[in-house]
Amino acid sequence: MKLLKGTRIALKTLFSHKLRTGLATIGIVVGVCSVIIMVAIGDGAQSQVLAKIQAMGTDLVIVTAGQVKLIAGRSRQIGNVATLTQRDVEAILEESRYVSGAAPAQSRKLLVKYEAISTSTTVTGTSEAVMPIINLAVSKGRFFSDDEDRTMQRFAVLGPTVAKNLFGDRNPVGEAIRIGKVYFEVIGLLREKGTDLVGSDQDDVIYIPINTALRRLFNLTYINNIYVQAKGSANIEKGAAEIGEILRDKHRLRERTDDFTVQNQTEILKAEQETSQTFTNLLGSVAAISLLVGGVGILAIMLISIKERTREIGLRRAVGAMKRDLLLQFIVESLVLSLTGGLIGIILGVVISFGVAHFTQWPMRLSLPAIGAAFGFAALIGVIFGVYPAMKAARLDPIEALKAE
Repeated sequence: MKLLKGTRIALKTLFSHKLRTGLATIGIVVGVCSVIIMVAIGDGAQSQVLAKIQAMGTDLVIVTAGQVKLIAGRSRQIGNVATLTQRDVEAILEESRYVSGAAPAQSRKLLVKYEAISTSTTVTGTSEAVMPIINLAVSKGRFFSDDEDRTMQRFAVLGPTVAKNLFGDRNPVGEAIRIGKVYFEVIGLLREKGTDLVGSDQDDVIYIPINTALRRLFNLTYINNIYVQAKGSANIEKGAAEIGEILRDKHRLRERTDDFTVQNQTEILKAEQETSQTFTNLLGSVAAISLLVGGVGILAIMLISIKERTREIGLRRAVGAMKRDLLLQFIVESLVLSLTGGLIGIILGVVISFGVAHFTQWPMRLSLPAIGAAFGFAALIGVIFGVYPAMKAARLDPIEALKAE
């Protein structure tokens, strides 16, 4: 009953000073709203990254020639890059128990022409096996076959970006393009994949048969990458370890440093998750600081309120109010301020998050735990910053309070 009565008195007092009450809650509103929006941005970015990793391929393991190290936040290839061959692809397929498919890849940035139009794009030599491994799908025409690869046919499958740059809205299938100095027939158009983890356009690419690429276009005997598909997610790490053993044996490395790098999807996923979570936590922490600022605002308003209501406090003590009654009342007032600000902040945070996602196409994902934590933190701040003013009010001497002007 005392809690209910204290709440009624608190509400009556707060509503009698609407402007001051509004100013006291602004800090909490901004703090809760900021936490919700910042965490939504961080979680949205994380979900987008995870989606892009999944789009890279199913149960993917990537073997790269030379050593790959993270430099300035991006993977860079260093050291010997002429160590992988198509025989390594065959060895992985024949000897690994955890692999369901493997495809070679060699890429180079080249000038591509169609009639008077030209564009610079990535040309990748590979095999038909690459399609399920890195989630390629054809929207028009077809992909080249293994027989066409063995006979070094000059066929090309275009990514949507290349097709748009060269042909606009026309169907490119059946047309002839020139890659470098060699003419190729376009036999297929791929479905859109979008950007990868570092923002590169995965659709700005042309796929051609690997043997055609190595012998007629690049004049090489080695490949740059091997894309491998493990037999299910549970076998990714086992497959990656076994691939490393196979290649070390084939390359006769023994105690020497590996001349290749094996990366699996689990490692990439874990690294990106850790980065994204750190980013989200940083944003949430910065936003949470504004909640503390809001708490200071409540503290200031409550102290001003006690100063103005000194005679009222003295009168209540004189007619029998206990110290705990006054303590409860002022804590309730502080809690009402923080909870009201928290509710308004939640509503604004949700509305702004949806608005930003709708108008900017920025990935936003609301987090219910973050909303609950922000509201709970707001309530905790209301209690913490309300205790000192409440204790100060409860300790006022009734006689001195009645004498106050």
